[in-house]
Amino acid sequence: MKNLLAIALMAILVSCGARQKNVDNADPMAYANTITASDLKDHLFTFASDEFQGRETGEPGQKMAAEYLKKEYQSLDLPSPMGNDDYFQEVDPSYFKRGNIESTENVMAFLKGSEKPDEIVVISSHYDHVGMDEDGNIFNGADDDGSGTVGVLEIAQAFHEAAKDGYTPRRSILFLNVTGEEKGLIGSKYYTDNPVFPLENTVADLNIDMIGRVDPDHEGKADYIYLIGSDKLSTDLHKLSENVNKKYMNLDLDYTYNDENDPNRFYYRSDHYNFAKHNVPIIFYFNGVHADYHKATDTPDKINYDMLAKRAQLVFLTAWEVANRPERLVVDKPVEDKSAK
Repeated sequence: MKNLLAIALMAILVSCGARQKNVDNADPMAYANTITASDLKDHLFTFASDEFQGRETGEPGQKMAAEYLKKEYQSLDLPSPMGNDDYFQEVDPSYFKRGNIESTENVMAFLKGSEKPDEIVVISSHYDHVGMDEDGNIFNGADDDGSGTVGVLEIAQAFHEAAKDGYTPRRSILFLNVTGEEKGLIGSKYYTDNPVFPLENTVADLNIDMIGRVDPDHEGKADYIYLIGSDKLSTDLHKLSENVNKKYMNLDLDYTYNDENDPNRFYYRSDHYNFAKHNVPIIFYFNGVHADYHKATDTPDKINYDMLAKRAQLVFLTAWEVANRPERLVVDKPVEDKSAK
């Protein structure tokens, strides 16, 4: 009996030790490689299918999409940051200034950090789209933003695999899929007005909005991604992003749309901006616009899944570094007027 107890105690100690490995000894690329084109394709052919009816905010298809995300997070044993079985942050309908939206929700899952659990790294996408037109044509939104949303799911899986191996990140990760982006960045505004974790504890937001296609300017040279905002608030974040890409992925980081004078003003047009207004450093990952943007032809068969996987891997590796570096990112270029623009 004593021998059995000793063996049991040793097993417990070994198990506990495995859960507390030094993340500096991990190979993050091994976990990035769990993000695969085939898994992304499987997710997106469901998420951007006709069954989800274009995922318009407040409509049945958006509700189905929210349930899909919840079930995927549950399958990874990633809990809700709000506790219990509640993965949904209900958005106050008064935030919508147009339309008749009675009920919609952000979807959230959480991985608690091992050493700095009160510091939060957000990885975000918007999971809504524009629904259907009067003729019943479904706008599937495979790239916008089905691609970013399934990317977040795969990134969550990669972090989960690392944690299973004992490499829980030092800082906590919030996987945030927001609603109402197409209605005016409403879900992210609601979150930043009513954060689950204090914004002063939010280290960065890595926002993924359209990463599955190749725009006309990059035909024949698909290994690229537009980065927007990485240098706006934090020199640390910009340098980290560049170094991670150089070390692991070697994608062409295109900063065309990061120019303050760019007429598209993309920096102000996706959910990261509601974090940036509060001096939370951000990166917006974007493939650029294409002929199917906001059309019924934005379908999952047109996605470049190999590039989607590479871009999602880059976001994971960047998040890994932000979450595990010894010091928090420094905000050396804070905005003076948070209500500006």
